[in-house]
Amino acid sequence: MKAKVFSLIVALFFFLCSTPAEPHSWKVQTSGIDTNLRAVSAVYGHDPRGAQIPIVWTSGSNGVILKSLDEGKTWQRVYVKDDDALDFRGIVAFSERVAYVMSSGEGEKSRIYKTTDGGETWNLQYSDNRKEFFLDSIACLSETVCLALGDPIDGKFVLLKTSDGEHWNPLPTDNMPPALGSEGAFAASNSCLALLGDEEIFFATGGPAARIFHSTDAGITWTFARTPILQGNPSSGVFSVGADENHVIALGGDYKEITNSEHVAAASSDNGKTWRLAVRPPGGFRSALAHVDGGRWVAVGPTGEDITTDNGIHWIHTDSLNLNAVTILDANRGWAVGAKGTIARFVNH
Repeated sequence: MKAKVFSLIVALFFFLCSTPAEPHSWKVQTSGIDTNLRAVSAVYGHDPRGAQIPIVWTSGSNGVILKSLDEGKTWQRVYVKDDDALDFRGIVAFSERVAYVMSSGEGEKSRIYKTTDGGETWNLQYSDNRKEFFLDSIACLSETVCLALGDPIDGKFVLLKTSDGEHWNPLPTDNMPPALGSEGAFAASNSCLALLGDEEIFFATGGPAARIFHSTDAGITWTFARTPILQGNPSSGVFSVGADENHVIALGGDYKEITNSEHVAAASSDNGKTWRLAVRPPGGFRSALAHVDGGRWVAVGPTGEDITTDNGIHWIHTDSLNLNAVTILDANRGWAVGAKGTIARFVNH
């Protein structure tokens, strides 16, 4: 009898410690637009009176790019001229006026644009007509320093970099480990590429292996580690990677088995050298994650949303929306986007 009581106390203690101290949820702000939104970015700006306001940009299929200047209450569509058919799977915003957008697709359909006038005009900064060229993700350290990840060409993953905010060039790949046959990255949520400080780069792969590539010197040299995330076919692998100090989290699974929660989340406490599966995983395939604060991260996917308070070891289910990508601005503000133009706001009750 004493043993049972002790076990119940331990179980209750574990539940209380692993449950978020504050409830979280997602509130749908808009939906019904003819687009599958794949990327979202939020940044603080200022209104005409100088007050600080969140500015949110999102993008997706059918050439859709949207921005909001009122925390997502209303949305304005902006256009890249003559490119309504592009699939904009990556976006990084810096203000109401400045943003990068990246399209994915074979060859010249993969492009990088930049606006400095709030989306009135867009400057095409990079494209490539090689059939193998396929961009997956874009990430920035500043308005002028950004990287973009592409699938392998000639056996090596492609990394483009701009240091002046205008001109992009491939990083050398001499010291990058070769890609495995049919290994690639997933352009599902603009989160398979992560930057940490000025020097560290992480990117995630899938297919025959679910690997994390890591550079500590801005892409001059590389190491990789194989994660325990589901792998072995073209629809499985790591779809999203996030890094904070020594903690690295990998999320994914198989997008054709969206309810399968086995081997969909893993965490590393040694900067990506070794990995362990989540003890309590998210509730199925997850395509994106974002850092909230401390050990708190959120994950989104087609079968719902989850949150962890211990850097990816235990995940708690929060909602059941179909969402692809997520960004967190602060502990009380974040946005996630998905199919049919769905945009939802992160709510901290």
